[in-house]
Amino acid sequence: LSSVPLQMLFYVNGIYYIFYFLATLAMIVYKSQVFSYPDDFLAPDLALLFIMAILEVLRLYLGSKGNLTEEEAPLGLSLAITVGSMILSVYFLVWQTYVLQADVIINAVLLFTYGLESVLKVIAIAAFVS
Repeated sequence: LSSVPLQMLFYVNGIYYIFYFLATLAMIVYKSQVFSYPDDFLAPDLALLFIMAILEVLRLYLGSKGNLTEEEAPLGLSLAITVGSMILSVYFLVWQTYVLQADVIINAVLLFTYGLESVLKVIAIAAFVS
């Protein structure tokens, strides 16, 4: 009953998130050097990026484990963590100090994959329960 498309999306999303993390980190450093980035906002932006990375590792691990073992609990917990990751992604898309066009593009792709992954998780959980 394991979902092959969901497992493939976990893999692709894991690789994409490495790119996302490095690109966002580089853009924060760039913005802090080029623009007058307020010092009070630099540390929280970096802290949120690292919190998001920790959540992402946990989310992908639980989701993959839940899908492969066909257990609802880890997959459901991964779905709950996805909501937190989506909120952080929206923060980097809308509410961070400076938002560049590149921020918009990489966050839109990330939110799209989160949405697709969430739909596949709900379908997998429904298949495991029945």
